[in-house]
Amino acid sequence: MMKTTYHGDIDCKNKQLITFEKGLPGFLDETEFVILPLPEADVFHVLQSTKTAELAFIVAEPFQFFPDYDFKLDDASVNQLQLQSGSDAAVYVVLTMSDHIEKITANLQAPILINTKTNLGKQVILNSESYQTKHPLFQLAKN
Repeated sequence: MMKTTYHGDIDCKNKQLITFEKGLPGFLDETEFVILPLPEADVFHVLQSTKTAELAFIVAEPFQFFPDYDFKLDDASVNQLQLQSGSDAAVYVVLTMSDHIEKITANLQAPILINTKTNLGKQVILNSESYQTKHPLFQLAKN
């Protein structure tokens, strides 16, 4: 049984565990997470620590909001994730939530990559001026 921020107590199967060998930046001791659907918002997910119930990040797959989002992984990251093919990688970005939809932002500078075959994960810091830590997720039409 595992305690979570958004889902209460849940039973977590080992196959769902994602291992971040070096933790996440700022949370180096947090090495095991699961991805859970966010209730009532199927485009969002929760990256939930298995060790600390209060540690949960709202994440989303960036390509549905930013279709041109693109980056190249360095060899060290490819090796650490044991990626054989780009199709084995799931990509998520951490969101900063707000009560106002126009203020929800995505961190495109530090995507989270998960090898879907090995369940190894890593947050990668991109060295690209194209991406920032707070890209607006939704651009509302102006009258």
